[in-house]
Amino acid sequence: MAPQTEARPEAAARVVSAAFELAGLRGWSRITLAEIAEAAGMSLAELRGVVSSKNDIIALFLEQVDRRTLEGAATTGAVRDRLFDLAMRRFDALKPHRDAIAAILSDLRVEPAIGCTLLPGFWRSLGWMMEAAGLDNRGVAGVIRRKGLAAIYLNAFRVWLSDDSPDLDKTMAALDRGLQQAERMIRLCGGGGQEEPTPAPAGEPPTV
Repeated sequence: MAPQTEARPEAAARVVSAAFELAGLRGWSRITLAEIAEAAGMSLAELRGVVSSKNDIIALFLEQVDRRTLEGAATTGAVRDRLFDLAMRRFDALKPHRDAIAAILSDLRVEPAIGCTLLPGFWRSLGWMMEAAGLDNRGVAGVIRRKGLAAIYLNAFRVWLSDDSPDLDKTMAALDRGLQQAERMIRLCGGGGQEEPTPAPAGEPPTV
């Protein structure tokens, strides 16, 4: 069952907030749906009307982060600059929940099913970021681009997890280095270092 975000957006936000606050304090695997319902100020039956499992809550969270990343993102400029802006918007959206995110990643060892939600959700998020940056993600070339972006983002994410600088300076530096290296590789491989985005043809839906 998919999370019912359209039917109950306010309830979904309460559930995510309660679950991630508990996870930050006690770890993800140690909290129950009943405890999440109580923290969200609803009955277990009401919680069931919003989600069907704890993994649904993670999916809801990823959707929320995607929306916050995309809201107000630049619509013009070089692809590299737009990707940098989008990635930092995402890190800013994640920052209040860093303890919970670290707890969830740590619990992958005891709850490997978490990965069944995290990995597809992350892959879709990369697709939305590419669309927002004006970077074509269709076909084999699009998959290669998305994998490259995944490597750059995950390297910066590892830095972000322990980045105690006031403005995420360490994360920004890691992200900038990754994008610069990607740009150099494109030029070495004959990509030409194109700066302006190449939009997908009109009428085609996002590939996410």
